Amino acid sequence: MSISGAPVRVRGVSKQYGNGVEALRGISLDIGAGEFVSLLGPSGCGKTTLLRIIAGLASATAGSVERPVGRGETGFVFQEPTLMPWATALANVELPLKLAGVGRAERRARAGEALAGVGLAGFGNSYPRELSGGMKMRVSIARALVTEPRLLLMDEPFAALDEISRYRLNTDLLALWQRRRFTAVFVTHSVFESVFLSQRIVVMSARPGRITSALDVEASYPREEAFRTSAEYAAACRRVSAHLGEAMAA
Repeated sequence: MSISGAPVRVRGVSKQYGNGVEALRGISLDIGAGEFVSLLGPSGCGKTTLLRIIAGLASATAGSVERPVGRGETGFVFQEPTLMPWATALANVELPLKLAGVGRAERRARAGEALAGVGLAGFGNSYPRELSGGMKMRVSIARALVTEPRLLLMDEPFAALDEISRYRLNTDLLALWQRRRFTAVFVTHSVFESVFLSQRIVVMSARPGRITSALDVEASYPREEAFRTSAEYAAACRRVSAHLGEAMAA
């Protein structure tokens, strides 16, 4: 499976709900094709709202978003795996292809390849109840990637997992991104996760969400577990933490 990323351009996006709550104010952001960007900020700052607007799952009150818009061009990974409990892992991954009218033989082959790509070869006939939390999230990622999207949006997909599973999935996600080079936008509350994964970290203020800084992470890829204990990683985490503290006080 070969994927080429697509750019995203956000211009002056604001969001105000009917109850008067202002979630976002004046967000402008460019994300390059094949870039890995994390959105980092406190709870309630509008990170998920912005992600959903980029995906086309929610509308902005003002502003515009340019993104790939063809069928299957954008994949979305939610905070929970949202799998169909009555369907096997393979059937869950097949679903987007089935909805797109892809024939059974082709969609089974592509779903099997997607599962293998997330380390679940041999688990296609397993049901969600038979899988661990980390494995279910892998199925969710495979389902998002099976259509070969150029843009992958992820809303805190690993937040509910134990630390060991989270670290492993961070590493595996980076390996997938390096192989396929889709454009990735990743929402997280974790400074440590954002530094490990990202080329660039966009820091957002408390509600109404505004961008207060965008920080490059200079460390080269691949980033193995040794990176987590390096002086370079510690320094980057301190720098991002300082900017996050400023954003929370803004």
